[in-house]
Amino acid sequence: MTSHKHAALIIVGHGSTTNPDSSAPTHLHAESIRRRGIFREVVCCFWKEEPNMREVYEMVDSEVVYIVPNFISEGYFCQQVLPRELRLDGPTTQRDGKTIRYCDPVGVHPNMTRLLIQRASEVAPDVPREQTSLVIVGHGTSLNENSTKAIQDQVALIRSGNYGFAEVLDAYMEEAPFVKDWATLTTAPNVVVVPFFIADGLHSFQDIPVLLGMREEVGEALSESGVFHQNPHHLQGRSIYYSGAIGTEPLMAEVILDQVHDFDARHSVNDKHSMPNDEVKSSLAYWLNSGLDELGEIAITTNADASYSLCHRADRGTEGLEIFRAATDALLIARNDASGAFRPLHTAPTLKRGWRLDLPSLEELRLALDFFYPAAIGMARALEQEKLSAVPLRDLLGRQTGMYRFVNTITDDQAHALIGRTCANTKCLRRILWPLNDTQPMTGPAASKTQPNHAPNAMPLLCIEACTHVVSAARKVARENHEAKEKAQTEVG
Repeated sequence: MTSHKHAALIIVGHGSTTNPDSSAPTHLHAESIRRRGIFREVVCCFWKEEPNMREVYEMVDSEVVYIVPNFISEGYFCQQVLPRELRLDGPTTQRDGKTIRYCDPVGVHPNMTRLLIQRASEVAPDVPREQTSLVIVGHGTSLNENSTKAIQDQVALIRSGNYGFAEVLDAYMEEAPFVKDWATLTTAPNVVVVPFFIADGLHSFQDIPVLLGMREEVGEALSESGVFHQNPHHLQGRSIYYSGAIGTEPLMAEVILDQVHDFDARHSVNDKHSMPNDEVKSSLAYWLNSGLDELGEIAITTNADASYSLCHRADRGTEGLEIFRAATDALLIARNDASGAFRPLHTAPTLKRGWRLDLPSLEELRLALDFFYPAAIGMARALEQEKLSAVPLRDLLGRQTGMYRFVNTITDDQAHALIGRTCANTKCLRRILWPLNDTQPMTGPAASKTQPNHAPNAMPLLCIEACTHVVSAARKVARENHEAKEKAQTEVG
Protein backbone atom coordinates (compact mmCIF):
# COMPACT_ATOMS: atom_id res chain seq x y z
CA MET A 1 0.00 0.00 0.00
CA THR A 2 1.39 3.40 -1.02
CA SER A 3 1.98 5.74 1.91
CA HIS A 4 -0.64 8.44 2.39
CA LYS A 5 1.01 10.23 5.29
CA HIS A 6 -0.27 13.56 3.96
CA ALA A 7 -3.90 12.38 3.90
CA ALA A 8 -6.77 11.43 6.18
CA LEU A 9 -8.93 8.32 5.88
CA ILE A 10 -12.58 8.49 6.92
CA ILE A 11 -14.35 5.13 7.20
CA VAL A 12 -18.12 5.49 7.09
CA GLY A 13 -20.37 2.97 8.84
CA HIS A 14 -24.10 2.68 9.42
CA GLY A 15 -24.11 2.55 13.21
CA SER A 16 -27.15 2.10 15.40
CA THR A 17 -28.96 3.78 18.27
CA THR A 18 -29.77 0.38 19.81
CA ASN A 19 -27.13 -2.16 18.75
CA PRO A 20 -23.59 -1.62 20.11
CA ASP A 21 -22.20 -4.28 17.75
CA SER A 22 -23.07 -2.24 14.65
CA SER A 23 -20.16 0.20 14.80
CA ALA A 24 -17.62 -2.12 16.46
CA PRO A 25 -16.10 -3.62 13.26
CA THR A 26 -15.65 -0.16 11.71
CA HIS A 27 -13.74 1.02 14.77
CA LEU A 28 -11.62 -2.15 14.81
CA HIS A 29 -10.65 -1.81 11.15
CA ALA A 30 -9.84 1.87 11.67
CA GLU A 31 -7.52 1.02 14.56
CA SER A 32 -5.83 -1.70 12.52
CA ILE A 33 -5.09 0.80 9.74
CA ARG A 34 -4.12 3.52 12.22
CA ARG A 35 -1.46 1.29 13.79
CA ARG A 36 0.20 0.79 10.40
CA GLY A 37 0.88 4.51 9.97
CA ILE A 38 -0.17 4.59 6.31
CA PHE A 39 -2.42 7.64 6.78
CA ARG A 40 -1.79 10.79 8.75
CA GLU A 41 -5.23 10.51 10.32
CA VAL A 42 -7.80 7.70 10.49
CA VAL A 43 -11.29 8.38 11.83
CA CYS A 44 -14.81 6.94 11.61
CA CYS A 45 -18.25 8.45 11.20
CA PHE A 46 -21.73 6.96 11.07
CA TRP A 47 -25.26 7.40 9.80
CA LYS A 48 -26.87 6.52 13.15
CA GLU A 49 -24.08 7.17 15.65
CA GLU A 50 -21.56 9.85 16.53
CA PRO A 51 -19.74 11.48 14.91
CA ASN A 52 -22.16 12.12 12.09
CA MET A 53 -21.10 12.87 8.54
CA ARG A 54 -21.28 16.64 8.94
CA GLU A 55 -19.14 16.66 12.10
CA VAL A 56 -16.40 14.30 10.97
CA TYR A 57 -14.57 16.87 8.83
CA GLU A 58 -13.78 18.79 12.03
CA MET A 59 -11.80 15.76 13.21
CA VAL A 60 -9.14 15.95 10.49
CA ASP A 61 -6.55 18.57 9.54
CA SER A 62 -5.34 16.93 6.33
CA GLU A 63 -5.87 18.69 3.01
CA VAL A 64 -6.53 15.37 1.25
CA VAL A 65 -9.30 13.13 2.57
CA TYR A 66 -10.23 9.63 1.40
CA ILE A 67 -13.69 8.34 2.28
CA VAL A 68 -14.40 4.60 2.19
CA PRO A 69 -17.97 3.39 2.88
CA ASN A 70 -17.92 0.32 5.12
CA PHE A 71 -21.07 -0.90 3.38
CA ILE A 72 -21.83 -4.09 1.48
CA SER A 73 -23.51 -2.81 -1.68
CA GLU A 74 -23.72 0.16 -4.02
CA GLY A 75 -27.29 0.81 -3.11
CA TYR A 76 -29.39 3.58 -1.60
CA PHE A 77 -26.95 4.56 1.13
CA CYS A 78 -23.76 4.69 -0.91
CA GLN A 79 -25.35 6.31 -3.97
CA GLN A 80 -27.70 8.78 -2.26
CA VAL A 81 -27.44 9.14 1.52
CA LEU A 82 -23.68 9.24 1.98
CA PRO A 83 -22.91 11.70 -0.86
CA ARG A 84 -25.72 13.95 0.38
CA GLU A 85 -24.65 13.90 4.02
CA LEU A 86 -20.93 14.20 3.25
CA ARG A 87 -21.61 17.03 0.76
CA LEU A 88 -19.94 15.31 -2.17
CA ASP A 89 -20.45 16.22 -5.81
CA GLY A 90 -18.67 13.29 -7.44
CA PRO A 91 -15.70 10.96 -7.00
CA THR A 92 -13.57 14.02 -6.19
CA THR A 93 -14.89 17.08 -4.35
CA GLN A 94 -13.01 20.32 -3.71
CA ARG A 95 -14.33 22.17 -0.67
CA ASP A 96 -12.96 24.37 2.12
CA GLY A 97 -9.40 23.88 0.92
CA LYS A 98 -9.68 20.09 0.98
CA THR A 99 -9.60 17.47 -1.75
CA ILE A 100 -12.15 14.79 -0.84
CA ARG A 101 -12.05 11.44 -2.63
CA TYR A 102 -15.04 9.13 -2.43
CA CYS A 103 -14.13 5.47 -2.88
CA ASP A 104 -16.37 2.51 -3.65
CA PRO A 105 -17.92 0.54 -0.75
CA VAL A 106 -15.91 -2.39 0.58
CA GLY A 107 -18.51 -5.01 -0.28
CA VAL A 108 -18.13 -4.63 -4.05
CA HIS A 109 -14.36 -5.14 -4.14
CA PRO A 110 -13.21 -8.38 -5.81
CA ASN A 111 -10.89 -9.09 -2.87
CA MET A 112 -13.92 -9.78 -0.70
CA THR A 113 -13.62 -13.26 -2.23
CA ARG A 114 -10.55 -14.16 -0.18
CA LEU A 115 -12.32 -13.03 2.98
CA LEU A 116 -15.28 -15.29 2.21
CA ILE A 117 -12.99 -18.24 1.51
CA GLN A 118 -11.00 -17.60 4.69
CA ARG A 119 -14.15 -17.27 6.80
CA ALA A 120 -15.47 -20.56 5.37
CA SER A 121 -12.18 -22.26 6.25
CA GLU A 122 -12.21 -20.80 9.76
CA VAL A 123 -15.76 -21.83 10.56
CA ALA A 124 -15.43 -25.36 9.12
CA PRO A 125 -11.78 -26.41 9.50
CA ASP A 126 -10.81 -29.81 8.10
CA VAL A 127 -14.22 -30.23 6.45
CA PRO A 128 -13.69 -31.40 2.83
CA ARG A 129 -14.75 -28.65 0.45
CA GLU A 130 -15.92 -31.14 -2.16
CA GLN A 131 -18.50 -32.22 0.43
CA THR A 132 -19.48 -28.68 1.37
CA SER A 133 -22.06 -26.20 0.07
CA LEU A 134 -21.16 -22.54 0.63
CA VAL A 135 -24.17 -20.28 1.11
CA ILE A 136 -23.67 -16.50 1.18
CA VAL A 137 -26.65 -14.82 2.81
CA GLY A 138 -27.85 -11.25 2.35
CA HIS A 139 -30.88 -9.21 3.33
CA GLY A 140 -32.45 -8.78 -0.08
CA THR A 141 -34.96 -6.12 -1.00
CA SER A 142 -37.06 -5.04 -3.95
CA LEU A 143 -36.27 -1.39 -3.27
CA ASN A 144 -32.83 -1.35 -4.93
CA GLU A 145 -31.57 -3.73 -7.59
CA ASN A 146 -27.98 -3.26 -6.41
CA SER A 147 -28.73 -4.72 -2.98
CA THR A 148 -28.02 -8.28 -4.20
CA LYS A 149 -25.44 -7.55 -6.89
CA ALA A 150 -22.42 -7.64 -4.56
CA ILE A 151 -23.36 -11.11 -3.31
CA GLN A 152 -24.11 -12.42 -6.78
CA ASP A 153 -20.75 -11.13 -7.99
CA GLN A 154 -18.95 -12.93 -5.17
CA VAL A 155 -20.81 -16.17 -5.88
CA ALA A 156 -19.73 -15.94 -9.53
CA LEU A 157 -16.09 -15.25 -8.57
CA ILE A 158 -15.94 -18.20 -6.17
CA ARG A 159 -17.60 -20.53 -8.65
CA SER A 160 -15.16 -19.56 -11.40
CA GLY A 161 -12.17 -19.63 -9.06
CA ASN A 162 -12.23 -23.40 -8.59
CA TYR A 163 -12.04 -23.23 -4.81
CA GLY A 164 -13.28 -26.79 -4.52
CA PHE A 165 -16.76 -26.34 -3.01
CA ALA A 166 -19.46 -28.75 -4.07
CA GLU A 167 -21.63 -25.73 -4.81
CA VAL A 168 -21.75 -22.01 -4.09
CA LEU A 169 -25.00 -20.07 -3.96
CA ASP A 170 -26.62 -16.91 -2.71
CA ALA A 171 -29.71 -16.75 -0.50
CA TYR A 172 -31.68 -13.92 1.08
CA MET A 173 -33.90 -13.12 4.00
CA GLU A 174 -36.57 -11.20 2.06
CA GLU A 175 -36.37 -12.32 -1.57
CA ALA A 176 -35.82 -15.52 -3.53
CA PRO A 177 -33.86 -17.68 -3.27
CA PHE A 178 -34.82 -17.64 0.41
CA VAL A 179 -32.38 -18.74 3.08
CA LYS A 180 -35.21 -20.65 4.78
CA ASP A 181 -35.11 -23.04 1.81
CA TRP A 182 -31.43 -23.91 2.34
CA ALA A 183 -32.14 -27.65 2.62
CA THR A 184 -33.66 -27.84 -0.87
CA LEU A 185 -31.21 -25.35 -2.39
CA THR A 186 -28.14 -27.34 -1.34
CA THR A 187 -27.11 -30.97 -1.81
CA ALA A 188 -23.83 -31.47 0.08
CA PRO A 189 -23.74 -33.09 3.54
CA ASN A 190 -21.98 -30.01 4.97
CA VAL A 191 -23.32 -26.48 4.60
CA VAL A 192 -21.30 -23.39 5.48
CA VAL A 193 -23.43 -20.26 5.89
CA VAL A 194 -21.73 -16.84 5.84
CA PRO A 195 -23.87 -13.71 6.43
CA PHE A 196 -22.80 -11.01 3.98
CA PHE A 197 -23.24 -8.17 6.46
CA ILE A 198 -20.83 -5.57 7.80
CA ALA A 199 -21.59 -6.24 11.47
CA ASP A 200 -23.19 -8.85 13.64
CA GLY A 201 -26.61 -7.79 14.82
CA LEU A 202 -30.18 -8.98 15.00
CA HIS A 203 -30.06 -10.41 11.46
CA SER A 204 -27.00 -12.59 11.97
CA PHE A 205 -27.53 -13.34 15.66
CA GLN A 206 -31.29 -13.97 15.61
CA ASP A 207 -33.19 -13.75 12.33
CA ILE A 208 -31.03 -15.95 10.09
CA PRO A 209 -30.60 -18.70 12.74
CA VAL A 210 -34.40 -18.89 12.97
CA LEU A 211 -34.72 -19.09 9.18
CA LEU A 212 -32.09 -21.84 9.11
CA GLY A 213 -33.94 -23.77 11.81
CA MET A 214 -31.11 -23.49 14.36
CA ARG A 215 -33.69 -22.21 16.81
CA GLU A 216 -37.45 -22.04 16.82
CA GLU A 217 -38.09 -18.37 17.47
CA VAL A 218 -36.37 -15.06 17.91
CA GLY A 219 -35.24 -14.65 21.47
CA GLU A 220 -31.95 -14.14 23.21
CA ALA A 221 -29.21 -13.35 20.71
CA LEU A 222 -27.12 -16.38 19.85
CA SER A 223 -23.97 -14.44 20.66
CA GLU A 224 -25.28 -14.08 24.20
CA SER A 225 -26.64 -17.58 24.63
CA GLY A 226 -23.40 -19.26 23.54
CA VAL A 227 -24.95 -21.21 20.65
CA PHE A 228 -23.37 -18.98 18.01
CA HIS A 229 -19.95 -20.66 18.22
CA GLN A 230 -21.15 -24.23 18.74
CA ASN A 231 -20.58 -25.57 15.24
CA PRO A 232 -21.69 -27.75 13.62
CA HIS A 233 -25.47 -27.67 14.03
CA HIS A 234 -27.08 -30.93 12.94
CA LEU A 235 -30.29 -30.23 11.01
CA GLN A 236 -32.26 -32.27 8.49
CA GLY A 237 -29.49 -34.84 8.24
CA ARG A 238 -26.85 -32.18 7.45
CA SER A 239 -24.10 -30.39 9.33
CA ILE A 240 -24.47 -26.60 9.26
CA TYR A 241 -21.47 -24.42 10.05
CA TYR A 242 -22.65 -20.91 10.81
CA SER A 243 -20.31 -17.93 10.59
CA GLY A 244 -20.33 -14.43 11.98
CA ALA A 245 -20.90 -11.52 9.59
CA ILE A 246 -18.18 -11.21 6.97
CA GLY A 247 -17.58 -7.58 7.95
CA THR A 248 -16.14 -8.71 11.30
CA GLU A 249 -13.26 -10.47 9.53
CA PRO A 250 -9.99 -8.64 10.47
CA LEU A 251 -8.85 -8.73 6.83
CA MET A 252 -11.63 -6.25 6.01
CA ALA A 253 -9.04 -3.58 6.85
CA GLU A 254 -7.11 -4.75 3.79
CA VAL A 255 -10.18 -4.36 1.59
CA ILE A 256 -10.62 -0.79 2.84
CA LEU A 257 -7.04 -0.08 1.77
CA ASP A 258 -7.68 -1.88 -1.52
CA GLN A 259 -10.47 0.56 -2.31
CA VAL A 260 -8.14 3.52 -1.68
CA HIS A 261 -5.48 1.94 -3.92
CA ASP A 262 -8.03 1.29 -6.66
CA PHE A 263 -9.31 4.87 -6.47
CA ASP A 264 -5.79 6.20 -6.97
CA ALA A 265 -5.19 3.86 -9.90
CA ARG A 266 -8.54 4.58 -11.55
CA HIS A 267 -8.16 8.36 -11.27
CA SER A 268 -4.37 8.49 -11.86
CA VAL A 269 -3.76 10.15 -8.50
CA ASN A 270 -0.22 11.37 -7.90
CA ASP A 271 -0.31 13.65 -4.88
CA LYS A 272 2.44 16.12 -4.07
CA HIS A 273 0.94 17.75 -1.01
CA SER A 274 2.84 19.30 1.85
CA MET A 275 2.22 18.09 5.37
CA PRO A 276 -0.32 20.37 7.12
CA ASN A 277 0.12 21.59 10.65
CA ASP A 278 -1.51 19.72 13.53
CA GLU A 279 -3.84 22.62 14.21
CA VAL A 280 -6.47 20.76 16.24
CA LYS A 281 -3.79 19.19 18.43
CA SER A 282 -2.11 22.57 18.87
CA SER A 283 -5.38 24.13 20.00
CA LEU A 284 -5.87 21.34 22.52
CA ALA A 285 -2.39 21.94 23.94
CA TYR A 286 -3.05 25.68 24.19
CA TRP A 287 -6.34 25.18 26.04
CA LEU A 288 -4.77 22.75 28.49
CA ASN A 289 -1.96 25.22 29.20
CA SER A 290 -4.62 27.90 29.71
CA GLY A 291 -6.26 25.90 32.49
CA LEU A 292 -9.09 24.27 30.55
CA ASP A 293 -8.99 20.77 32.02
CA GLU A 294 -12.50 19.40 31.52
CA LEU A 295 -14.57 18.24 28.57
CA GLY A 296 -18.09 17.08 29.28
CA GLU A 297 -17.82 14.61 32.16
CA ILE A 298 -14.07 14.12 31.62
CA ALA A 299 -11.39 15.62 33.86
CA ILE A 300 -7.92 15.93 32.28
CA THR A 301 -4.73 16.00 34.38
CA THR A 302 -1.44 17.03 32.78
CA ASN A 303 1.32 15.11 34.57
CA ALA A 304 4.85 16.30 35.30
CA ASP A 305 6.32 14.03 32.61
CA ALA A 306 4.00 15.55 29.94
CA SER A 307 1.72 12.50 30.00
CA TYR A 308 -2.00 12.79 30.68
CA SER A 309 -4.54 11.13 32.94
CA LEU A 310 -8.29 11.16 32.34
CA CYS A 311 -11.10 10.19 34.68
CA HIS A 312 -14.74 10.99 35.32
CA ARG A 313 -14.78 14.48 36.78
CA ALA A 314 -16.67 13.15 39.81
CA ASP A 315 -13.72 10.79 40.45
CA ARG A 316 -11.03 13.49 40.42
CA GLY A 317 -8.68 12.70 43.31
CA THR A 318 -10.22 9.28 43.97
CA GLU A 319 -7.91 6.32 44.67
CA GLY A 320 -8.38 2.73 43.52
CA LEU A 321 -9.70 3.49 40.04
CA GLU A 322 -9.39 0.85 37.31
CA ILE A 323 -6.42 1.78 35.13
CA PHE A 324 -6.47 1.82 31.30
CA ARG A 325 -3.49 2.77 29.13
CA ALA A 326 -4.56 3.04 25.46
CA ALA A 327 -6.57 5.72 23.67
CA THR A 328 -8.80 3.03 22.17
CA ASP A 329 -9.80 2.01 25.70
CA ALA A 330 -11.96 5.15 25.63
CA LEU A 331 -14.29 3.31 23.22
CA LEU A 332 -14.81 0.57 25.79
CA ILE A 333 -15.25 2.98 28.68
CA ALA A 334 -17.76 5.16 26.82
CA ARG A 335 -19.74 2.31 25.26
CA ASN A 336 -22.08 1.49 28.19
CA ASP A 337 -23.39 3.33 31.22
CA ALA A 338 -23.06 2.13 34.81
CA SER A 339 -26.01 -0.25 34.37
CA GLY A 340 -24.49 -1.79 31.23
CA ALA A 341 -26.90 -0.08 28.81
CA PHE A 342 -25.56 1.05 25.42
CA ARG A 343 -24.75 4.78 25.13
CA PRO A 344 -25.42 5.78 21.49
CA LEU A 345 -25.43 9.45 22.52
CA HIS A 346 -21.95 10.18 23.86
CA THR A 347 -22.92 13.61 25.16
CA ALA A 348 -25.63 12.26 27.46
CA PRO A 349 -24.48 12.66 31.10
CA THR A 350 -24.30 8.90 31.60
CA LEU A 351 -20.56 8.24 31.41
CA LYS A 352 -19.74 5.58 33.98
CA ARG A 353 -17.32 6.18 36.84
CA GLY A 354 -14.52 4.15 38.42
CA TRP A 355 -11.78 4.31 35.77
CA ARG A 356 -8.60 6.23 34.95
CA LEU A 357 -7.06 6.44 31.49
CA ASP A 358 -3.30 7.13 31.41
CA LEU A 359 -1.96 8.34 28.06
CA PRO A 360 1.66 9.05 27.06
CA SER A 361 1.22 11.84 24.52
CA LEU A 362 -0.91 14.70 23.28
CA GLU A 363 -1.71 12.69 20.11
CA GLU A 364 -3.12 9.84 22.21
CA LEU A 365 -5.07 12.34 24.32
CA ARG A 366 -6.67 13.91 21.27
CA LEU A 367 -7.62 10.48 19.94
CA ALA A 368 -9.15 9.42 23.26
CA LEU A 369 -11.17 12.63 23.57
CA ASP A 370 -12.54 12.06 20.06
CA PHE A 371 -13.68 8.61 21.20
CA PHE A 372 -15.34 10.04 24.30
CA TYR A 373 -16.82 13.10 22.56
CA PRO A 374 -16.47 12.77 18.77
CA ALA A 375 -15.33 15.92 16.93
CA ALA A 376 -15.66 18.05 20.08
CA ILE A 377 -12.10 19.43 19.99
CA GLY A 378 -12.22 20.21 16.27
CA MET A 379 -15.60 21.93 16.53
CA ALA A 380 -14.44 24.03 19.50
CA ARG A 381 -11.41 25.13 17.52
CA ALA A 382 -13.48 25.97 14.43
CA LEU A 383 -15.91 28.00 16.56
CA GLU A 384 -13.03 29.93 18.11
CA GLN A 385 -11.77 30.78 14.62
CA GLU A 386 -15.30 31.63 13.44
CA LYS A 387 -15.15 28.86 10.84
CA LEU A 388 -17.82 26.56 12.24
CA SER A 389 -20.96 26.27 10.12
CA ALA A 390 -24.18 25.12 11.76
CA VAL A 391 -26.98 23.55 9.71
CA PRO A 392 -30.45 25.10 10.23
CA LEU A 393 -33.05 22.58 11.32
CA ARG A 394 -35.22 23.21 8.24
CA ASP A 395 -32.24 22.47 5.98
CA LEU A 396 -31.61 19.19 7.77
CA LEU A 397 -35.26 18.11 7.70
CA GLY A 398 -35.61 19.21 4.09
CA ARG A 399 -32.89 16.89 2.82
CA GLN A 400 -34.35 13.75 4.42
CA THR A 401 -35.51 10.96 2.13
CA GLY A 402 -37.12 7.54 2.37
CA MET A 403 -39.20 6.99 5.49
CA TYR A 404 -38.16 10.45 6.78
CA ARG A 405 -39.11 12.44 3.69
CA PHE A 406 -42.16 14.08 5.35
CA VAL A 407 -40.41 15.32 8.51
CA ASN A 408 -40.18 18.92 7.29
CA THR A 409 -43.99 19.22 7.37
CA ILE A 410 -43.98 19.88 11.12
CA THR A 411 -44.89 23.42 12.18
CA ASP A 412 -42.42 25.88 13.68
CA ASP A 413 -44.10 25.61 17.10
CA GLN A 414 -43.89 21.83 16.93
CA ALA A 415 -40.21 22.05 16.00
CA HIS A 416 -39.36 24.26 18.98
CA ALA A 417 -41.36 22.04 21.34
CA LEU A 418 -39.94 18.71 20.19
CA ILE A 419 -36.36 20.01 20.35
CA GLY A 420 -36.87 21.18 23.90
CA ARG A 421 -38.52 17.87 24.79
CA THR A 422 -35.93 15.67 23.07
CA CYS A 423 -32.95 17.51 24.53
CA ALA A 424 -34.54 17.41 27.97
CA ASN A 425 -35.15 13.66 27.68
CA THR A 426 -31.58 12.89 26.62
CA LYS A 427 -30.07 15.54 28.94
CA CYS A 428 -27.51 16.11 26.19
CA LEU A 429 -24.58 18.28 27.31
CA ARG A 430 -24.14 20.00 23.93
CA ARG A 431 -24.93 23.61 23.18
CA ILE A 432 -27.10 24.02 20.06
CA LEU A 433 -25.62 26.36 17.45
CA TRP A 434 -28.20 25.84 14.71
CA PRO A 435 -31.29 28.04 14.20
CA LEU A 436 -34.69 26.96 12.93
CA ASN A 437 -33.92 28.49 9.54
CA ASP A 438 -31.62 31.14 8.11
CA THR A 439 -33.60 34.00 9.65
CA GLN A 440 -35.36 32.51 12.67
CA PRO A 441 -33.54 31.47 15.86
CA MET A 442 -34.76 28.79 18.26
CA THR A 443 -37.40 29.97 20.70
CA GLY A 444 -39.54 28.56 23.46
CA PRO A 445 -38.31 25.38 25.19
CA ALA A 446 -35.41 25.04 22.73
CA ALA A 447 -33.95 28.50 23.33
CA SER A 448 -32.16 27.56 26.57
CA LYS A 449 -30.10 24.94 24.71
CA THR A 450 -28.54 27.68 22.56
CA GLN A 451 -26.84 29.38 25.51
CA PRO A 452 -23.28 28.59 26.71
CA ASN A 453 -23.55 25.86 29.34
CA HIS A 454 -20.00 24.76 30.16
CA ALA A 455 -17.93 25.57 33.23
CA PRO A 456 -15.18 28.24 33.04
CA ASN A 457 -12.50 25.52 33.14
CA ALA A 458 -14.18 23.35 30.50
CA MET A 459 -13.94 23.11 26.73
CA PRO A 460 -17.40 23.41 25.13
CA LEU A 461 -19.48 20.59 23.65
CA LEU A 462 -21.17 21.95 20.54
CA CYS A 463 -24.03 20.80 18.33
CA ILE A 464 -23.83 21.95 14.70
CA GLU A 465 -26.71 19.84 13.40
CA ALA A 466 -29.77 18.19 14.94
CA CYS A 467 -29.11 14.57 15.87
CA THR A 468 -30.99 11.42 14.88
CA HIS A 469 -33.08 11.68 18.05
CA VAL A 470 -34.51 15.01 16.87
CA VAL A 471 -35.14 13.71 13.35
CA SER A 472 -36.93 10.64 14.73
CA ALA A 473 -39.05 12.84 16.98
CA ALA A 474 -39.92 15.05 13.99
CA ARG A 475 -40.98 11.99 12.00
CA LYS A 476 -43.30 10.93 14.82
CA VAL A 477 -44.93 14.38 14.96
CA ALA A 478 -45.22 14.55 11.15
CA ARG A 479 -46.91 11.14 11.10
CA GLU A 480 -49.35 12.24 13.82
CA ASN A 481 -50.13 15.38 11.80
CA HIS A 482 -50.82 13.26 8.73
CA GLU A 483 -53.06 10.86 10.63
CA ALA A 484 -55.00 13.72 12.22
CA LYS A 485 -55.50 15.34 8.82
CA GLU A 486 -56.75 12.10 7.31
CA LYS A 487 -59.12 11.58 10.23
CA ALA A 488 -60.52 15.12 9.88
CA GLN A 489 -61.04 14.63 6.14
CA THR A 490 -62.83 11.35 6.77
CA GLU A 491 -65.13 12.95 9.32
CA VAL A 492 -65.93 15.83 6.96
CA GLY A 493 -66.60 13.38 4.14
